Amino acid sequence: MTGPEPGVLPVSGQTGGNYYDKYGSRNPVVRRLMAGYFDTFDRLVAKTGARSAIEVGCGEGHLSIRLAQAGLKVRACDVSAEVIDQARRNAAQAGVDIPLGTADIYSLSPETDGAELVICCEVMEHLDSPQKAFDVLCRLASPYLIVSVPREPLWRALNMARGRYWSELGNTPGHVQHWSTTGLVNFIGARATILEIVTPTPWTFVLCRV
Repeated sequence: MTGPEPGVLPVSGQTGGNYYDKYGSRNPVVRRLMAGYFDTFDRLVAKTGARSAIEVGCGEGHLSIRLAQAGLKVRACDVSAEVIDQARRNAAQAGVDIPLGTADIYSLSPETDGAELVICCEVMEHLDSPQKAFDVLCRLASPYLIVSVPREPLWRALNMARGRYWSELGNTPGHVQHWSTTGLVNFIGARATILEIVTPTPWTFVLCRV
């Protein structure tokens, strides 16, 4: 895997890991929402028929572990060395072998980091240069790519409804891009062939072919 070695500082405009641990939440509402998230993710992955994948911006490794448990050969990376250490612990606890490395999304190359399926979930909203990042993802994908982002303005409205981030009008810290479903579809559709759009509350998932 290309990119910085473990221990480097995060690259500007990229945030490692999850600000809120939606994967480990015991809140029944969050768990219900996550069930829809996982159902969508699993179905889109299965639709590709892919046997190899790379997750870019893997955070603590939850989706990569899910892919490995489904039988895919998975590699994963994140900009944060600390988060990758946690992902390694999670993978070991789950009993799966996933090559994990610290990498800047903009430095990835198809020669060393390409895969049949590229996963990039809850990453694009953190990036200062999403167009540049998406071009990299398209070069990595042979030929499938799954992207998901928080669905705006619903995401911010739900944050405010639970009394969070009022001074930021509900914006989660670190979110510098705010994608409506239409905005994301138009952005991706200008660069790739969209195969399916799914909107499990409160996210937008797009499966595309490049």
